[in-house]
Amino acid sequence: MDADPTFWIQPDDLSSNQTRALLRFHLEQMHANSPAEGVFALDLAGLMQPNIEVWSVWSGDQIAGIGALKNHDGQFGEIKSMRTHSDFLRRGVAARLLDHVIKAAFQCGLKRISLETGTGPAFDPAIRLYLKRGFIQGDAFGDYKPGPFNQFFHLDT
Repeated sequence: MDADPTFWIQPDDLSSNQTRALLRFHLEQMHANSPAEGVFALDLAGLMQPNIEVWSVWSGDQIAGIGALKNHDGQFGEIKSMRTHSDFLRRGVAARLLDHVIKAAFQCGLKRISLETGTGPAFDPAIRLYLKRGFIQGDAFGDYKPGPFNQFFHLDT
């Protein structure tokens, strides 16, 4: 857990009702703001894979955010399912969580972390955060195919 008294981050086993509700909201928002063929967000079963680590951010007894890291091959990771709860927007939750995920990725030996995201106003705040943290826009990776809606960002050690 982080030492900040307002927010703390902990591993999440996806069993709490709050975590599951935030994940459902995340998927709903991805479908509401993306064309059907452009939604690559993982559902509960997708996030429960052994090569995926999930963290949640909490404030008191309320979930403030969620994020995950998929370890593809021990050298390369992918950020998945980053979402801040609506009640905690613009309070630094996403930045704190992204910093935590980046640190965890590099501590476990990953050389690169990447992410796929969408295009448009719903995605702009996240993209600004990724760029601020040093991610650069680049080519598609893994099984992703480039399209008019999706874009890809990468951060190397």
